[in-house]
Amino acid sequence: MNKAEIFKKELSYIKNNKYKEEAKKLIELLPDYFFEIPASSTGKYHPKFAQGEGGLVRHTKVAVRMCFELSNNNSIGYSFTDDEKDLMLIALIMHDGVKSGIPKEKYTRVDHPLLAANLIKENKEKLNFTEGEIKFITSVIETHMGEWNKDFNGNEVLPVPKNKYQRFVHMCDFLASKKFIEVPFVNDEIIG
Repeated sequence: MNKAEIFKKELSYIKNNKYKEEAKKLIELLPDYFFEIPASSTGKYHPKFAQGEGGLVRHTKVAVRMCFELSNNNSIGYSFTDDEKDLMLIALIMHDGVKSGIPKEKYTRVDHPLLAANLIKENKEKLNFTEGEIKFITSVIETHMGEWNKDFNGNEVLPVPKNKYQRFVHMCDFLASKKFIEVPFVNDEIIG
């Protein structure tokens, strides 16, 4: 499976060619199950398009599209540089990359943002990102769950967004998970 090919459209949103090539390397690190499972292991927390086989990929595509559209809207995205926009796109491609853990578990891992960030950190020698770029990407991934940062016992296990980048990435993921937003797909590609 050419994993990066599945995100061909989303990769086209990235302006910086170096970042685009690095994003392809990151996508190839994703476990195979990422491309098969639904966005929510129980079906409770995501819209219909994100359920069933390949639902997590469709959810990810919607989150990335939200980022692309909102960050390129002059009223919203004016405070981000092109490189910052690209890094947020990459983070959203990777944000749920190990949602069921490594190895795969039956249910969503509460700490999956940390696992996804660690996957990137553990493979940084294979990448041509600077330390600052790695820190940017991983910090927005680690905080993408926003206020849903506690485990089932009420223990805080994830950091909450503190800066505009972390809040923006959380917002894109949050919107992509709302059941009242239905996005049309044909062959796992967003229409329109």
